[in-house]
Amino acid sequence: MTRILGIDPGLLHTGWAVIETVGNARKYIASGVILPKKTGALSERLAIIFNEVTKLVDTFSPDESSMEITFVNKNPTTTLILGHARAAAMVAISVRNIPVFEYEPNRVKKILTGGGHADKTAVDKMVRILLPGANPKTTDESDAIAIALAHANTTQFEKFIK
Repeated sequence: MTRILGIDPGLLHTGWAVIETVGNARKYIASGVILPKKTGALSERLAIIFNEVTKLVDTFSPDESSMEITFVNKNPTTTLILGHARAAAMVAISVRNIPVFEYEPNRVKKILTGGGHADKTAVDKMVRILLPGANPKTTDESDAIAIALAHANTTQFEKFIK
């Protein structure tokens, strides 16, 4: 059994999900969204993300983690700030010696839906089909589940071809 923590990083909304895998079987454990205060200073918001992800690691004891790679936005400042949120989550996981695997958004979509440019509705629909019991309330939560599932499917395939 492998327990995976999926993270969809964001400064306003950081989605998270925990799933378990055994062979081909996938089991939904929990998911949610970390919501730092919009009015807080950047350092305070990053501390909230770090602390909340630390609590998730302590609560769920994942074996591995998967996280979306930050894509470059039109606005370089937005890209940089998103990178900070991603780093806060990554450090919270890494200090517990849990490996973090990174996936590009288009790869996650392709693994789940078969198309690298699928919209959020298609991703959410596949999350609900592939992981009974998952009922994400936001796209951030659905994306975190998708990232965890994509990692589970990728690592299983890599084990199969070795």
